[in-house]
Amino acid sequence: MKTTDHYLDEIKEIKKMMEQSTRFLSLSGLSGVLIGVYALIGSFMAYKMIYLPGPLEYRKVYANQITTELFLLAAGLLLVSLSTVVWLTFSKIRKTNQKFWSAGSRRLLINLAIPLITGGILILIFSYRGVYAVVAPFYLVFYGLALVNAAKYTRQEIFYMGLVEIGLGLLSALFPGIGLIFWALGFGLVHLIYGTVMHFRYDRKTEQA
Repeated sequence: MKTTDHYLDEIKEIKKMMEQSTRFLSLSGLSGVLIGVYALIGSFMAYKMIYLPGPLEYRKVYANQITTELFLLAAGLLLVSLSTVVWLTFSKIRKTNQKFWSAGSRRLLINLAIPLITGGILILIFSYRGVYAVVAPFYLVFYGLALVNAAKYTRQEIFYMGLVEIGLGLLSALFPGIGLIFWALGFGLVHLIYGTVMHFRYDRKTEQA
């Protein structure tokens, strides 16, 4: 005869199976840490390209004068970041014997992609028209919206991270002259904190299991 503990274990197992079928839970916390490091390095490189040593008021050039260089830097960081996420996520999936392409991962990617693609197109349109002040706020706000939109198909921490990114994006719009600082905070520091929390809260448990 089954005891109460047996029934509770079965309920937990059913709940776990339902979560795995509707949510993608194999995101790597370490990838968040590395993305944060990449973003801080990229922000420092952009700072060296734009500013003279000292306060941020002293510029070598304005961002619109080195648009191509900054675009290549951002594209390089994006490529390295995506490669890191894919590599570490697949490594985690292999350890847990889960599938990458599932109903949860499809919903996650779709809900993440729609705001990101929309924001990317808007940034390209405004950049083409010579309006560069919106680039940093738009990146942060639309990235935050993408995280909030996708959070229901992965870890709940993603939702709160998205709200922080949106807040930093709005602050960046209020202080357009220091967008690089908000960029470093949003893509650098926030990712470092998020990745560290996720690693110790989930990844370590997977490694010890």
